[in-house]
Amino acid sequence: MDTATTPQGAMGATAEAQTAYAEIRKSLRDASILSTVGTLLSWDQEVLMPADAGAFRAEQLAAMSKLSHQRRTDPRLGERIALCETDSALTSDAQEGANLREIRREFDRATKLPSDLVVALAQTSSLAMEAWKEARARSDFALFEPHLTRIIELSKEQAHCWGAPEDGELYDALLDEYEPGARCADVERMFTPLRERLAPFISEVASAPRSPSEAIDKIRAPIDAQKAFCHFISEAVGYDFSAGRLDVSTHPFTESMGPRDVRITTRYSEAHFADASLTTLHEVGHAMYEQGLPTQDRFGEPIGTYASLGAHESQSRLWENQIGRSLAFWTWALPASRKFFGGALAGLSPQQAFEGVNRVRPHFIRVESDEATYHLHIMLRFDLERALIRGELNVADIPGAWNERMKRDLGLVVPDDRLGCLQDIHWSMGAVGYFPTYTIGSLLACQLWEALVRDIPDARTLVEKGEFAPLLAWTRTNVHTHGRRYRTDELCERATGAPLSHEPLMRHLRSKLGPIYGLS
Repeated sequence: MDTATTPQGAMGATAEAQTAYAEIRKSLRDASILSTVGTLLSWDQEVLMPADAGAFRAEQLAAMSKLSHQRRTDPRLGERIALCETDSALTSDAQEGANLREIRREFDRATKLPSDLVVALAQTSSLAMEAWKEARARSDFALFEPHLTRIIELSKEQAHCWGAPEDGELYDALLDEYEPGARCADVERMFTPLRERLAPFISEVASAPRSPSEAIDKIRAPIDAQKAFCHFISEAVGYDFSAGRLDVSTHPFTESMGPRDVRITTRYSEAHFADASLTTLHEVGHAMYEQGLPTQDRFGEPIGTYASLGAHESQSRLWENQIGRSLAFWTWALPASRKFFGGALAGLSPQQAFEGVNRVRPHFIRVESDEATYHLHIMLRFDLERALIRGELNVADIPGAWNERMKRDLGLVVPDDRLGCLQDIHWSMGAVGYFPTYTIGSLLACQLWEALVRDIPDARTLVEKGEFAPLLAWTRTNVHTHGRRYRTDELCERATGAPLSHEPLMRHLRSKLGPIYGLS
């Protein structure tokens, strides 16, 4: 074996273990190459694919999923993992031991899934996505219902294959796919005190003595100018366009096709130029995490993969909320925007922009919600998903259950399915168990930002000057470069010195929104 490619931590392993470890790494790289071909097909489906290509695209994605799954469940891979687990030099090394631990976890989970189930999930979700697009356009849940029914059936089957933990429930097996090690009980321990603090705070804001500026609502900005501006701010904060691109999709997202190819999408509206800017910053946060992972040498390995979707969301939320919704950001961004918008933003001050993007107003759409009410959307989805997997809620009853919760939690009467249960793409993707990671990530973002400001006291001044490199460097050092070496809870403690908590989020909301609303 060429020792030049051997990780430093594996150098003390036996020759047999080094050879096996090198073969594992190559197998994972090969499997990931196949997976990213599927990712490219999925990206194309959402961005460029003609409408009539949906049925055949489902076959293509199913075929790629089958090939990748076969590579990931090869018995010879399992034999090599077992051999490496007997080598103390590998297992005791902090980095390689963590890599091997996660390789074992992923292998065990993959081998529990029959190939036919993997194919069925891929094909069903691809077809469901096209059905969801039509149902959403027509605001008709009935068009999506049979596809979602099948997805829930397959998700339950998938969860049964993985198995519920002894002290948990079936939904835990699905949650574990997106937030390794997390359990519903853990989520409830975070959500319960957060809801208890959020509800009175939202009520306090609703009856506040001062109303924030609505000047931003009067702005009408040309789409072409918004596209140029979003490209500008993406590059300014550190997104590398030589290793990515910015496109348009119905539901903005980020996809990594492999090393040096991380793509983002956003959406635009003439009446909401700031939403496009913040949405783009959100996706840029995701993309810069992917671009900061050690994928050049570790592509396909856990050590070259993001820690969890909660950790991923912390990066998008940090750039969108802690930075993009700050007064410091708009102090920099508005003057910089003049060369793109000309006089379209004339008369809008940084303070007005800051207040405009931080108003607390219950909204039907999750991704258009403010930072406070957003988490009530996540709790709603978490509760509905658990009920679906437990068999306590039928798919046909989702619209009614959704609308009742929106009325109870946010005081909103949902007018149609498009603004209700058809707004998110996740269920059509088969991503059941994903939603809790959004709030986990938001909590982590606030906690990371407090740690960042402790380490970089002039962080806000840097943002005002448009000097974002030190902030990106901090996140690279404390989050990106570790890959999946640490689970989210350990990553949080290492970076911030404390366990994950809802308190930083509440401090963030009160310190920012208090002055805007005249709260004491």
